[in-house]
Amino acid sequence: MAVRFVVTPSSVSDDKEEGNDPTDRHGAEETASTDRSLVRNGPEDSASRNAASEKGFHFPDHMNEESKLLGDGARDEDTEFINNAEIPKKKQYNDKHLALFEEEMDTRPMVSSAINRLANYTNLPQGAREHEAEESLETKKKPAKTPSMGTFMGVYLPCLQNILGVILFLRLAWIVGAAGIVEAFCMVLLCCCCTMLTAISMSAVATNGVVPAGGSYYMISRALGPEFGGAVGLCFYLGTTFAASMYILGAVEILLSYVVPDAAIFDDMLHNMRLYGTAFLLVMALVVFVGVKYVNKFAMVFLACVILSIISIYVGVIKSAFSPPEFPVCLLGNRVIASGAFTTCAKTMQSANGTVTTDLWLRFCDSKLLNSSCDPFFAANNVTEISGIPGLGSDSILENMFNKYKTKGEIIEETGANVITVKDSHIPDHNSYIYTDITTNFMVLIGIFFPSVTGIMAGSNRSGDLKDAQKSIPTGTIMAIATTSFIYLSCVVLFGACVETVVLLDKLGVAVNGNLVVGTISWPSPWVIVVGSFFSTIGAGLQSLTGAPRLLQAISKDGIIPFLQVFGHGKANGEPTWALLLTACITEMGILIASLDMVAPILSMFFLMCYMFVNLACALQTLLRTPNWRPRFKYYHWTLSFLGMSLCLTLMFLSSWYYAIVAMVIAGIIYKYIEYRGAEKEWGDGIRGLSLSAARYSLLRLEDGPPHTKNWRPQLLVLLKLDEDLNVKHPRLLTFASQLKAGKGLTIVGSVIEGNIVTNYGEVQAAEQTVSNAMSSEKVKGFYQVLTVNEIREGLSNLVQLCGLGVMKPNTVLMGWPYGWRQSSDPRSWKTFIETVRITTAAHNALMVAKNISLFPCNTERLEGTIDIWWIVHDGGLLMLLPFLIRQHKVWKRCQMRIFTVAQMEDNSIQMKKDLVTFLYHLRFEADVEVVEMHDSDISAYTYERTLMMEQRSQMLEKMRLSKSEQQREVQMVKDRFVAPHSESVQLEEDEIDAIPSRVHMTWTKEKYLAEMARRKAEESEGETGDLDESSTSTRPIAHNFSGFGDLLTIQPDHSNVRRMHTAVRLNEVIVSRSHDARLVLLNMPGAPKNTSADENYMEFLEVLTEGLERVLLVRGGGREVITIYS
Repeated sequence: MAVRFVVTPSSVSDDKEEGNDPTDRHGAEETASTDRSLVRNGPEDSASRNAASEKGFHFPDHMNEESKLLGDGARDEDTEFINNAEIPKKKQYNDKHLALFEEEMDTRPMVSSAINRLANYTNLPQGAREHEAEESLETKKKPAKTPSMGTFMGVYLPCLQNILGVILFLRLAWIVGAAGIVEAFCMVLLCCCCTMLTAISMSAVATNGVVPAGGSYYMISRALGPEFGGAVGLCFYLGTTFAASMYILGAVEILLSYVVPDAAIFDDMLHNMRLYGTAFLLVMALVVFVGVKYVNKFAMVFLACVILSIISIYVGVIKSAFSPPEFPVCLLGNRVIASGAFTTCAKTMQSANGTVTTDLWLRFCDSKLLNSSCDPFFAANNVTEISGIPGLGSDSILENMFNKYKTKGEIIEETGANVITVKDSHIPDHNSYIYTDITTNFMVLIGIFFPSVTGIMAGSNRSGDLKDAQKSIPTGTIMAIATTSFIYLSCVVLFGACVETVVLLDKLGVAVNGNLVVGTISWPSPWVIVVGSFFSTIGAGLQSLTGAPRLLQAISKDGIIPFLQVFGHGKANGEPTWALLLTACITEMGILIASLDMVAPILSMFFLMCYMFVNLACALQTLLRTPNWRPRFKYYHWTLSFLGMSLCLTLMFLSSWYYAIVAMVIAGIIYKYIEYRGAEKEWGDGIRGLSLSAARYSLLRLEDGPPHTKNWRPQLLVLLKLDEDLNVKHPRLLTFASQLKAGKGLTIVGSVIEGNIVTNYGEVQAAEQTVSNAMSSEKVKGFYQVLTVNEIREGLSNLVQLCGLGVMKPNTVLMGWPYGWRQSSDPRSWKTFIETVRITTAAHNALMVAKNISLFPCNTERLEGTIDIWWIVHDGGLLMLLPFLIRQHKVWKRCQMRIFTVAQMEDNSIQMKKDLVTFLYHLRFEADVEVVEMHDSDISAYTYERTLMMEQRSQMLEKMRLSKSEQQREVQMVKDRFVAPHSESVQLEEDEIDAIPSRVHMTWTKEKYLAEMARRKAEESEGETGDLDESSTSTRPIAHNFSGFGDLLTIQPDHSNVRRMHTAVRLNEVIVSRSHDARLVLLNMPGAPKNTSADENYMEFLEVLTEGLERVLLVRGGGREVITIYS
């Protein structure tokens, strides 16, 4: 993102003369009242006043006194633009640079205060609390700690810790032995692709604004709505809770099988798992309850154990290539004999007394005697010993290439060994051989393995602690998935290349003296893997018991599921005590299952469902193309999200179709419950955005309220003007509408015809056909409406109020500027315009007024340059959203955005710069920014003269009731004297050119007035002597008309009008100086005056404000926020 800040003082001399430092605003409040005085008493004042006097204008005598009173703050004026009774005296606004906007400062604050509040979003406490609700006192109790974690420590390592775990050490070797290298590789690759695609979608969602703590639940709920969010959030909570059960069961299995086998109390291993698992759960829950800080302190220790264990595996594999470890396996025929009850792998051995039987003999025979009765299979087959770890240089990779699935209770056998089959072979001891404890196939194994690739949400869950979450989350998560994918895939190949098949199939390592199979490969000792895997499972279990209660607390605080609200409460420091208690109870249910292989598919279902909806959220937002969908992560596509969603759904039914159905039923019940109870939440989700384009059912569902800020897009009502022949007068207005909408959202084109529907029905049909053809030619997708009314203003009011159906109502009005309003003999043209502005404001609709619309580009042009935004007051953010939408069209795509904002004397421009860069960064807008400092300056003689002429003209037209030609002469007088010298004229439309008469210089000044009076006296004296000539007769009409000018020349300009004219002139000077080459200028439009007597002055102010600009779009917000930094 390229954001360039230039702080440009509009008047350097003012700074130097007054001794003001732009970076030092500490004294702003002390000098605010005096700096805002309208006219200063100083040398500059005198110069300005003298310059005006030379041109025939007199400043009123009371202006010095009024300036003093305003400087003291002792008196303010009453104007038609501001109602002083409604605004507290301390809040009355007297800044002459923004006087045009002073009436709305209470609801439309200055940019400096608006961006300061919006940019400091980090002061909000992190949590699942609805961040877009009204600000509460809790947010101001204490400032939040500045996030400081980077990508490596904040995302990469936590993801590694959560992904690598119990399955890698306890089950991966067994999966390779059962499925073979080919199928195991495909299985791991499928799971890793699923998580990688999900991570891409998650990166897009997570970087589309600020994601407070809440992780995947927050992303899904805000993207898909409270119903989906609550259902999937609870499923994700259950998955995390059962993950704690799986990790605890893994720790117990390591303890009882490899660390302290004698600690088993019961003969049945399942009972031991339940007993020790419950004890482990109580201790770990107590640790979490006492303080999470202890869990976080030991997190790096647990991660170090995992990394050291993995390193020892790779070192052991390399060492096995030239020095394989000694782990012999005893075979009877092709059957693997369980070790532990014998020391010699042979039936007999030689001693001093001759041939004697071994301990192995007693396992299959009834006595030590050589002629004792033995098992027929034992008697028929030989006992052999093979190496369990032949090493990397052996041909094990060929033997382990394909699957060797077995049913439950089947004996593990070596393929290719010499064996003699014996019928009715009696097995004297069940522990003599190694049996499979579960039926294996591809679907079962993928359900057991998938939990080993979960944990990719660890980075997004820590978004509140990251220095730059929108950069760290995608980078760290994808790097972690790539790393773990490499580890898993390489381990699949290495295990198959180094370990004998029968050892791989031995889940608990009984054939290798009770050692962990992965540990037999490691270097320097199997204990490295045993200790490392034990602590890693303990750490992962603690992390799950820490994260699950907070997830439940976040769901409870959102209030979408009423019966869970009790779990939103906790200790005074916010720890979720009640949620921890419920989590421990659910975890205990998983422990009572007492089988890691049975618990793993359960949590696989919940995680897969969560990942599926993350992909759905990204795909839906991408296809809807909502204006708020602007992720910083650019490497995503809806097809990838759809592929990831399909893959998740496929894996759910592959691993366990009945678990998948149960998980979906649970999610469906929660969804319907939230929908039934009425989740009164509107989070701008994609489902709601999709419903906006649906038919009757969606309209009825969305009837409750307006769309959320994130779903807000301009729904246009284009007010189109038709000429006398019912032709479209400004077709470029439709062109601009099509460029703005790009085929998205609602567009209604409305037009009004004077008349009666009874007698003008055919005319209405012809007008509708004309509008329809114009929309087709300009490629505007939408609807049209033509009204026939007695008065134009009444029809426009009806269009604004009644157009649309349900939520499909226009929220933005687009209209053209009333050209030639000065030359028009009928004031209804500009009065209709102002009345439309008032109606639009009253209806809380946004308004866009395109000036010089004939100069706007057609759809075939390709513009290059800048789109300049002059952000003077904050009215909802529409001013910045519009250029983003316009640049989506190919006509404006090559144009760059520039944002200009105005800093007053009391503003800290340096702080404005910092706030604005933060605000724009989180809005995901790319723009160059310039902060313009407008220092207090005296009102120029030109401003005073321009205001005086405006009022003189207005009263002159009223008093003299001039004819059309004389009015045009007066208009030309104003234009010739003030407009032409002040700014360059722009190209006008044909109707504007026709409306301007030939230049007639009719400028009334004081000197001309005195000269005319002297001439009249001379003529009167000649008339008394009877010497009247023809020329005196010809001057009588002029003298008669001139008799009213005596009063006009004594008019003093209204003080408020001077201030507003000063605002218009100063802003216009600054805008023209910086944006004269801009392709389009967007500008805040001041509100219409409350007093209708000032309507004509309001039009003059707007004309002055936009003089010298080629394409101007005046924008006025609808009174609500339309942009947000949140996801």
